[in-house]
Amino acid sequence: MAWFRQHELVPHDPEDKELKLRFNVAFGIVATIFAVLIFRLWYLQLFQGAKFREFSQENHLRTIVIPAPRGMILDRKGRILADNRPSFDLYIIPEDIDDQREVLRRIGKILKVRPQELENKLKEAEAKGIPPFKQVKLRSGISWEELAKIEANRIDLPGIIVQVGPQRYYPYGTLASHLIGYLAEIDREELKRLGKERFRRYRLGDLIGRYGIEEKIEAYLKGEDGGKTIQVDALGRALPVILNEVEPTPADNVVLNVDLDLQTYIERIFAGKLGSVIAMNPQNGEVLAMMSNPSFDPGLFAGDVSKQEWERLKNDPLDPLENKSIRGQYPPGSIYKLITATAGLEEGVIIPGEKLVCKGSYRLGRRRYGCWKRWGHGPIDLYQALVQSCDVYFYRVGRQLGIDKLAEYARGFGLGGLTGIDLSNEKNGLIPTSSWKLKTTGEEWIEGETLSAAIGQSFTLATPIQLLNAYCAVANGGKLMLPRVVQRIETVEGEIVKQFPPRQIGVLPASPSTLDFLKNALAGVVNAPRGTGRAARIKGIAVAGKTGTAQVISQKVRGKEIPLELRDHAWFVVFSPVEEPEIAVIVLAEHGGHGGTAAAPIARKVIQKYFEIKAEEDAEPQISSKL
Repeated sequence: MAWFRQHELVPHDPEDKELKLRFNVAFGIVATIFAVLIFRLWYLQLFQGAKFREFSQENHLRTIVIPAPRGMILDRKGRILADNRPSFDLYIIPEDIDDQREVLRRIGKILKVRPQELENKLKEAEAKGIPPFKQVKLRSGISWEELAKIEANRIDLPGIIVQVGPQRYYPYGTLASHLIGYLAEIDREELKRLGKERFRRYRLGDLIGRYGIEEKIEAYLKGEDGGKTIQVDALGRALPVILNEVEPTPADNVVLNVDLDLQTYIERIFAGKLGSVIAMNPQNGEVLAMMSNPSFDPGLFAGDVSKQEWERLKNDPLDPLENKSIRGQYPPGSIYKLITATAGLEEGVIIPGEKLVCKGSYRLGRRRYGCWKRWGHGPIDLYQALVQSCDVYFYRVGRQLGIDKLAEYARGFGLGGLTGIDLSNEKNGLIPTSSWKLKTTGEEWIEGETLSAAIGQSFTLATPIQLLNAYCAVANGGKLMLPRVVQRIETVEGEIVKQFPPRQIGVLPASPSTLDFLKNALAGVVNAPRGTGRAARIKGIAVAGKTGTAQVISQKVRGKEIPLELRDHAWFVVFSPVEEPEIAVIVLAEHGGHGGTAAAPIARKVIQKYFEIKAEEDAEPQISSKL
């Protein structure tokens, strides 16, 4: 007790009081820290336990997507235009790699590419929002040699996966490329536009139709992906253990109205030229063939199209990615005279047998508007004006009608609006009116512009599919039909999912007598002694058509001195047989010169080929189902 009393602290000592305060503060801090840790441990265990158990499982489990084969695209006879073939695709899972730079260096050496290119793919994936535990494609379609090297060095390539999947394959290369279309990777913005329902069918990096039928029928061509869950070791290397697997669901196939033989022939005879050729059945709107030149190889987009290749296609001045058949907008030239003639007959401006005199030009005010035949056609009636394509005759008719009445009939023929063909991004063309010009330019319409419009010049623009559809309506008796590329959609077993039957979308503003007159005149264009379409004559086959030569710019000097890009466009539209037409063809030869010499011979060959194919089919022996 004595010792204790001797060393007893004096409670009122100031230094002792300060020491006690410090002790209490330190004790409080330590107690608070422990309390926070205990609370956090309790919270993680109780509320986040399931989440972290899932993360723990993901450290040794991986879900591998098994892509569904894309639906095939077939021609009308079942021949494959777009298919799938096996492809060894190389993927990487960034989370499974400790030394990413070294792994990319090794892969780059095998693939013979710079590691920086592979690193850029990972950065792009990160920018797209792909999490690090998801697979990122490094290369589509690696070779057998590259596959062997990867497998031989598997132990040094953690996080690397080689997966066999379907790759889009176009067996005929550039054939019908604008019609078939191509695929490209989907991005985050596009996923948002697709909406919740379709979002579940796509992931970032998936391929989706961007053009042509691949885009238009995407909903049917896209199957349901499958997947499998596998085990991986601590280095992220796949183990031969599959815990769960769901097989992919194949997509439907699309059958087109296109005939492969006719399409192939057209592309062969039009090789080296610029423009468009379309063949269609006038009775039901079936598109039998469609080509646009120059074209491209859709197979480039099925794998890893390089940035340089994409830029080359996109910046090519000849625009190979543009489908001129539905998006090219051109002055129709004398093809348009059919509409001027119809308006004149229906409005009573023309008396069919009455003759007007063509002296080679038509004077309006101080300006003379020339005819293509500089010395003139002399006295000429409507029939011969169409047969010989006299400009002066239609100047007179157009002036009497006026631009707004011409426009009314042009729209009645389907010009100035979409045909509704089952391909994306079709353009409207342009049918000018007085109000359109005032609104667009702030200027009044002048009468001289009506003269030019009456022969398919001035501001008038049309697409090849619009003009062909208009002539098909004349051929079939006045019915505007919906142009149809797709015939039906069917399952892989051949069961029909959906059909696309013929559909009428309008009626021409022309009486039966007017239509009969026009068909007779169009037959004369090809068969009459002075017809401008004589180059389309076919022995034994009744053909009717119309030539057209459309100026790119107003030209006083013609011939080879003019640069190619400034030369006239050549048109020819034809249907056959005249009485019961079953095929109509339009040819646009860009900067080709005169329709009668540049376009008509091509159209003749297409018509001949069509009937040759038909004769061969009719001659094939029919297999009887009877024993």
